[in-house]
Amino acid sequence: MIRHRFYFSALLASFCLLAAGTASAESYKGLLKKGYAVGAMSQGKSGSLGWVLSGKDGKWFCKGKFSLAVVDYKTLVSVLASGKMIKVDRAVFEDSIGGPDPSLPNLADLKAGRVEPRHVGSCTPLRG
Repeated sequence: MIRHRFYFSALLASFCLLAAGTASAESYKGLLKKGYAVGAMSQGKSGSLGWVLSGKDGKWFCKGKFSLAVVDYKTLVSVLASGKMIKVDRAVFEDSIGGPDPSLPNLADLKAGRVEPRHVGSCTPLRG
């Protein structure tokens, strides 16, 4: 029994080391500083919304880090982890939080790739 725990622990430790060695990430700000161009909003393989950044060294997918976006003066959309968007009545939402939230991004800007760093999460390289 003790021997099995030792082997399992050793196997788990080696897997963690291998996984840590192969992972790579870059920040959105860092990619912009390197001259990467931001594409239109798209869905990643997991279904999450984000943007493809293209540069001389390849392409990266940066996940979106927002849950609400402004459509127009009457409508917001709530963005689920699956990438699905659900319409929300803006007046009802603003009444529930005590007024307008100026930090919400505009959906048209997000779709066009005009995105602020605070609305972007982690970036991972695209292969192939």
